[in-house]
Amino acid sequence: MTPNPNTLYDIKDLPDVGIHMPDGCRLSARIWMPEKATETPVPAILEFLPYRKRDGTATRDALTHPWFAKRGYACIRVDTRGNGDSEGLMEDEYTQQELDDAVATIEWLTKQPWCTGSVGMMGISWGGFNALQVAAMQPEALKAIITLCSTADRYADDIHYKGGCLLNENLGWGATMWSYSSRAPDPALRPNWRELWLDRLENEPFLPSVWLRHQTRDAYWQHGSVCEDFSAIQAATLAVGGWGDAYKNTVPLLVEQLKAPAKGIVGPWVHKYPHFAVPEPRIGFLQEALRWWDHWLKDADTGVESDPDYRAYLMDGVRPQRWYNDRPGRWIAENEGATSHLPTQDWHLTDSGMGASGPMDVRVRSPQTCGMESGEYCAIWLGPDMPGDQRTDDAMSACFDGEPFSADLDIVGAPRIRLRISADRPQAQVAIRLNHLHPDGASTRITYGVLNLSHRDSHAQPAPLSPGVAYDVTLDLDHIAYRVPKGHRLRVAVSSAYWPLIWPSPEPVELHLTKGEVSIPVRPTETDEYVFPPPESEAPRDATILRKAQNNRRVETDMNTGETRLIIEDDFGLTKDNHHGLTNGGTAYECWSIHPDDPLSAKGHCLWTQELQRDGIELRTETSCQMWSDHTSFFLRAKLTAYEGEVEVFSKELEDTIPRNQM
Repeated sequence: MTPNPNTLYDIKDLPDVGIHMPDGCRLSARIWMPEKATETPVPAILEFLPYRKRDGTATRDALTHPWFAKRGYACIRVDTRGNGDSEGLMEDEYTQQELDDAVATIEWLTKQPWCTGSVGMMGISWGGFNALQVAAMQPEALKAIITLCSTADRYADDIHYKGGCLLNENLGWGATMWSYSSRAPDPALRPNWRELWLDRLENEPFLPSVWLRHQTRDAYWQHGSVCEDFSAIQAATLAVGGWGDAYKNTVPLLVEQLKAPAKGIVGPWVHKYPHFAVPEPRIGFLQEALRWWDHWLKDADTGVESDPDYRAYLMDGVRPQRWYNDRPGRWIAENEGATSHLPTQDWHLTDSGMGASGPMDVRVRSPQTCGMESGEYCAIWLGPDMPGDQRTDDAMSACFDGEPFSADLDIVGAPRIRLRISADRPQAQVAIRLNHLHPDGASTRITYGVLNLSHRDSHAQPAPLSPGVAYDVTLDLDHIAYRVPKGHRLRVAVSSAYWPLIWPSPEPVELHLTKGEVSIPVRPTETDEYVFPPPESEAPRDATILRKAQNNRRVETDMNTGETRLIIEDDFGLTKDNHHGLTNGGTAYECWSIHPDDPLSAKGHCLWTQELQRDGIELRTETSCQMWSDHTSFFLRAKLTAYEGEVEVFSKELEDTIPRNQM
């Protein structure tokens, strides 16, 4: 049922279709499909996530799902249990219950008279994660997936831990979910909405407590990490990512490890779908996805199997900025594999810098405020979240500078750092940045990596350091595609702290470096190698902006105490959906504070407000959480309060103490 190039199907939009799970729980789905699909069935495309189809993802859904439906697909957007307009309770991310629900939904789709029995699964972030995880469960009807901004390894490459270091995003995104899942169903859809809401509030988990109880790569993280068995994924996989996103490593990993048909695309974007993402250039993602679906779900010869395995946007080296509207560069293509086959250029790190071999005897004891120019771990809200000029952090680090290049250098892949390193404490961490050094001294972060040195041999079984003993460690930085211009230089910057991206070690640490090497994958490129069609999308959502969104980020220093604070303020605005009349909005506040001399002064504090209005009903939830630590434990405190009008209808508080495990 593929239309002629100039023919589109009339479609219908079903806003609240009930899909009952085997245990009786009703999930709510919004379905777009051709009006005559019952007469002539079509394949189904499933997106399955907790971020609320009625308001949370409604803007992006409007741009995407109707576009596919008009071209001969049924698009099904489901709220996972315990979220949005679905019944039930959410316990955690990517639980077996969630994945079983997705499989049951796929089975339900195959039994509908309007479905051919062929199903695809698509999603970004949470929906990209569970698309991979569900594919690994091998439901027979699932023929293909498109996963965007996701990961194959929940421990090493998600928002919880990186290089065995605790990411502050563990608290930050946990605070987000503490708020997101506190919202009520739309009162217009559920007559028992208040009962569902109060049950949801009573049982809502505070996920940072859950995640922080698993500080090593144990069975908890192995669940849902498809890297445990790549061969389990048999569905054809199109993986998409962005260099401005946190998940930079997944696309090349899937391209090179999956036995199933796999292709990868990585652009300059932050955590967004590529047909409306920033920084530009955007691409015709929907057209690329349609080629994928038409081939794998309709058996049409669209040429996708002949596409290059890996298409990446090679960004021109530019000056550091907190935000980019666009990134100059060009698309490159690897016909077979991603980047592991590319040659490397190797340099020694020595007392003289980055170049030929020589002695190294370098000590670094970074202030705890080193890292304030790191930017947001996962840029998503479109504020000034990119890494800033690295000169401030470089001044607190050991820096190894190379010579100016006589020609452009195209870095494509994951640079590798090898160090011989010792520490004066049993618990230590190291942060390494590869920076583009401009002729006037400006420093742009190209890519980076961090390592908890107690995890030097294993994320599953960490071991403390013996102070003063030298260890050989290897660290792969995040994948990137970046052109360093002729006449510019590279810098490797090494620090013993990286706040507020990672939680600090319990004591100030001095690192002693006695040997180092850097291997950089380099690719010869001269011209554009691939051209995508321009972006298309469906008409924007019909909505009225009642309060404009705005995002702010600032650093403050208390001159009395010496404490430094990063403050992030996000107002997501207030929007009324003109189609169904629901109004929603929210605000968020984060404060990350630390004293440059005291890692135990570290504190995180997050506040969120969610607003929901409908036909005289005004609902609001306010959530807060805090985290701090001493030498042996992490401490958490959280509160959730719900209001109907100005009347408090629910409130709960919790406190938690969790032992540090080589963190």
